Amino acid sequence: QVQLVESGGGLVQPGGSLKLSCAASGSIFSIHNMGWYRQAPGKQRELVAVIARAGTPQYRDSVKGRFTISRDNAKHAVYLQMNSLKPEDTAVYYCYVRANNRENWGQGTQVTVSS
Repeated sequence: QVQLVESGGGLVQPGGSLKLSCAASGSIFSIHNMGWYRQAPGKQRELVAVIARAGTPQYRDSVKGRFTISRDNAKHAVYLQMNSLKPEDTAVYYCYVRANNRENWGQGTQVTVSS
């Protein structure tokens, strides 16, 4: 079984930055895509960014140029650097890892962008 632990959420002013981290542990035989989703109140969960094991990162249009996803395969970790944050980025952010050919989700971390 794979466990995901997220960290790095919080409250930040518009224009500020946060970095989210997610580490996978447990019986891991293979990891493929890693990514971040978010869900704002009253809205559906949406993909923010995804990165394959050796592929080009992909981002939703609204975060391009502001967010950067990266991964450390040796640590089974994925990160999301968020710059120039906007109030509309406020949401619970979930880490996603496809490991052992199964989908795995983190518990979610709250990101609030407000003055």
